[in-house]
Amino acid sequence: MLELFLVFLKIGAVSFGGGYGMISLIKEECLSRGWLTEPELLNFIGVAESTPGPIAVNMATFVGSSQEGFLGALFATLGVVLPSFIIILIIVSLISGLLKYAGVKAFINGVKPSIIGLILATSVTLFISIMLSITQVNNSTINIEYKSLIIFALIVLITIIYKKIFKKNISPILLILISGILGIILYI
Repeated sequence: MLELFLVFLKIGAVSFGGGYGMISLIKEECLSRGWLTEPELLNFIGVAESTPGPIAVNMATFVGSSQEGFLGALFATLGVVLPSFIIILIIVSLISGLLKYAGVKAFINGVKPSIIGLILATSVTLFISIMLSITQVNNSTINIEYKSLIIFALIVLITIIYKKIFKKNISPILLILISGILGIILYI
């Protein structure tokens, strides 16, 4: 349990950009320690995205629970949340006017591209893993997951049509529900 806490403490301490930026670190740590297999991790990401709450907290809870039950979930979740909690507490209580300084603004502007890069890399990795069934770089076989591509295409189409008709974005919750229903239809 201490290892779960320390691993997720490290992830929480070095990650910028929220939960999506953490997914690549969670993946690296969990796979290298043998806590999860690639398919299990992908399933956990899907469940974490579908359930209420921040995705990184949900992922930490799921991984901790899979390894050590309730206490593992508690320790992993505490580990991933603690750094952000402490940092925000310090910023709010001690240095509320920090953002007016040019150096702080420059630092934040410098961090933004790396956050975008982490999120894009995670998205591309998930797309390749789920849609093409490629989990290793040296894997020469590509198994196109047509059912997943159909669901992806339908969700994109629904999003575009909804935006054109109603002039606003469709609810992500509705898209997740539609995806789940399509999954039931196509995979049963």
